[in-house]
Amino acid sequence: MSVPVFEEYEPAVDCVCAGCALRRRGAARTPVSRGGHPAAHGARRALVLATAAGVVLSCGATGAAAAAGHAPRVARPDTDTGPGTGTDAAGPDTDPDTGTEPASPQGRRGPLMGTGASGPPSAGAAPRTTTRADIIGRARKWVTAQVPYSMEKYWSDGYRQDCSGYVSMAWDLGGNEWTGSLADYGTRIARADLEPGDILLFHNPADPSRGSHVTIFGGWADGGRTHYIAYEQTRPHTRRQSTPMAYWNNSDRYVAYRYKGVEGGSPGGGGGSSAAFPGAGRFGPGADNADVTRLGRMLAARGGKRFYAVGPGPVWSAADQRATRAFQRAQGWRGAQADGIPGPETWRLLVGGTGRDIPAAGTGGSPNTAAAFPGRGYFKPGQSNSHVDRLGRQLVKKGYGKHYVSGPGPRWTEADRRNVEAFQRAQGWRGGAADGYPGPETWRRLFA
Repeated sequence: MSVPVFEEYEPAVDCVCAGCALRRRGAARTPVSRGGHPAAHGARRALVLATAAGVVLSCGATGAAAAAGHAPRVARPDTDTGPGTGTDAAGPDTDPDTGTEPASPQGRRGPLMGTGASGPPSAGAAPRTTTRADIIGRARKWVTAQVPYSMEKYWSDGYRQDCSGYVSMAWDLGGNEWTGSLADYGTRIARADLEPGDILLFHNPADPSRGSHVTIFGGWADGGRTHYIAYEQTRPHTRRQSTPMAYWNNSDRYVAYRYKGVEGGSPGGGGGSSAAFPGAGRFGPGADNADVTRLGRMLAARGGKRFYAVGPGPVWSAADQRATRAFQRAQGWRGAQADGIPGPETWRLLVGGTGRDIPAAGTGGSPNTAAAFPGRGYFKPGQSNSHVDRLGRQLVKKGYGKHYVSGPGPRWTEADRRNVEAFQRAQGWRGGAADGYPGPETWRRLFA
């Protein structure tokens, strides 16, 4: 079996530095315990030397290891360095402050369970073809089902319920791989070139039980590319969440790979052929073109379907702007960055199927229910608009309308402020947090 070459290997056991040499000599000369048989001493020396030799043969990266400058980590006699003994780092159980890596072993490389498959394809076989959209789609199925983590159990699709089985499933491989073999199916790429459906893999050949893990790249979570959306199988079950590049621990040892059988096409593309932003002039009042339709379809697929009573269609509408604003605010953007008109970054996230989805509306929401807070400027003395009227109606619906003598209506009044204050205080807020003027969090909770 070929082993992926990493520049981040742990130092090999034949490191030439004085400290490593001293440690090897000490291990080989360890005296036998009192009362032991003389043959046991020779067996122990043979075991140490054989283990060291086995690790050297499996690594093949002495130079890179010596450059790392770490103390060598010799594989334990009870830890086979071959398939089936590596472990997946359990993300949710990992303490990011201490770098603790709880044991989370992975199963052996082998055929699909219960499918009649004969096993992994031969080295010369052509990889199955798939698209990025299909990879992410399969990954999402396990997230939705919250498949429990297990190195021994197999999900209904025949794939093992650990991290490498998860990637085997998402990549549609013919068998269940492990972290020591997944690189055979991919091409190494730079982290800057990551696209949805690629993976970030850390296989520790010196001791697979120390941190070996793999995640599926789902897209960048921020403009600075410090975090990405990771799809991963880990304890207690499959998850999708923003994760620091490349992982919570062993970050510098993860290597990016692209599946050899991936074909063109981006997840969330909405049927369009180009990922390039068509330009701001294609959107906004008066726009009537295919890009508006594509935008609406992508927004609907990301949680914005409720904004559209009809469509989406080619004519720009208030529904398009509300859905776009909701998506922008879901990314944490505010002000001019969340004006409801798509720009290059909004378009990139939608086309790539990345970023955060639009939050679900409360039960009973209608297509006209905007999830995004319209802004504080609509709620102050002298203001009269539909947002004030909608706010008042929702307050009454929630049981916080006792200060209305008549109405509510579109003009902001003291009764509106007092009702909002009552709602805020019911959330446990005090002082400036319960001043009676709605902000983003008041709005979210009121319409949830």
